[in-house]
Order: sequence, then C-alpha cells, then structure tokens
Amino acid sequence: MILEQFKVVTRVKKNHQNLPRQSFVYACVSFLLVFPIFRFLFRGKTKGISNLPKTGGVVVVSNHGSHLDPPILGHALGRPVAFMAKSELFKVPILSLIISACGAYPVKRGAGDREAIRNASNRLIEGWATGVFLDGTRQENGRVNDPKAGAALLAAKTGSPILPVAIVNSHRAFPKGSLLPRFVSIHLRVGELIQPPKTKQREDLRLTTKEIQISINSMLDKGLILNI
Repeated sequence: MILEQFKVVTRVKKNHQNLPRQSFVYACVSFLLVFPIFRFLFRGKTKGISNLPKTGGVVVVSNHGSHLDPPILGHALGRPVAFMAKSELFKVPILSLIISACGAYPVKRGAGDREAIRNASNRLIEGWATGVFLDGTRQENGRVNDPKAGAALLAAKTGSPILPVAIVNSHRAFPKGSLLPRFVSIHLRVGELIQPPKTKQREDLRLTTKEIQISINSMLDKGLILNI
C-alpha cells in the first residue's frame, strides 16, 4: 500500500512539470474563432495572467454565467484548458473530433461525481490545466452562489494548486435562456494561486472551497478592467 502511494506521488510530481501540447484543432478554434469573438465583439481583457503556472496540472476554478465561459477560458489563459463534456457529444462525428482535440473528456449523464473526479484527476496528472465551475451550473447573477467541493477534492487528490478566475459580465453577454448574445464587455481577472487542501476530509474541503468562493466573488466586485 505504501509502495503504491509512493508511485502515485512520484507520478504526480513528474507530470506537474509537463505542459500538454496544444493541438492544431485547439489552436485553430482558439485563434481563428474565439480570439476575434472575445477580443473584438466582447472587447475582452485579462488581468493577472502571470498568476497562471506555465507548466503542470492546475485546477482552474471560475464562476459560471453563460455558455461563453469554457471557450473564453480556454483562449484567454494562453494554455489549453480541459473541461468535462457530456458523453453524448462524443457520438457526434465532427464535434467529437473538435472537442477531443480541445482537451474535453466525456462524463456519462447520471454516472455521478466519481467518474468526473477520476477523469479530471487524470487530466491534472497529465499536466493539463483543468477547468471547474465552482457552482457546477450557470448562475443568472454570474456570481458564485452555491459552491461545490469538487475543485477542492481534485486539488487534494492530485496535489495541484488552484487558480481562481473571475469571468466578469458573461452572464450579461449571454444570459441564461437567451438565444442571442449581447455584445457587452467581458473581462477576466486571474487571482493568486490557492494551495490544495491538506487532507480530503470534509472540513478541509469546505474551508478551501469557501476560500475560492471569496476570492472569485471579491474579484467580481471589482468589476471591469479599465486600465491594464
């Protein structure tokens, strides 16, 4: 048992120095599609990007206001970000190739949190920046209202640092239930790294989750980036 734990820790430390290569499809989607949409249509800006580690697994945790959030995070942070996606999407021929090349990994509907945690942990061990929305679902006010402990658990299991990111205004740009976007400014604020919980005990996970929530909401309170 001790030998197995040693092997896991060694593998995690080794892969936390890795940086998965950005695929050609990921680069095309990011720079030919997301870049002009984020930078020009939504007048996007990013502040605090230096807080993002250049290599190794990191749990990127943000608020979730609209469907725009995953592609914007994947582009604006400057390195590939893996997100979980419904397994049904991987059955669509062309779409499955695109989302797989962009680092998405399948989660079966109704399979529960264990499979999602296992898949996300594997991505982190491989050195991916792995995206997690703290509430799990879109919030109409764009804030972190009901945070889940999944991000903290991921960090505790893999020893990965946590990067809080506030996505400002995406809930206004593409409101929940809306069919068309509104071209208001969307800005990203990247916070300082938060260390993983010391243990996987419920109280440690709760305290870290609360710390992430406070960090993201405080950055949201600062609003749009006027000067960078």
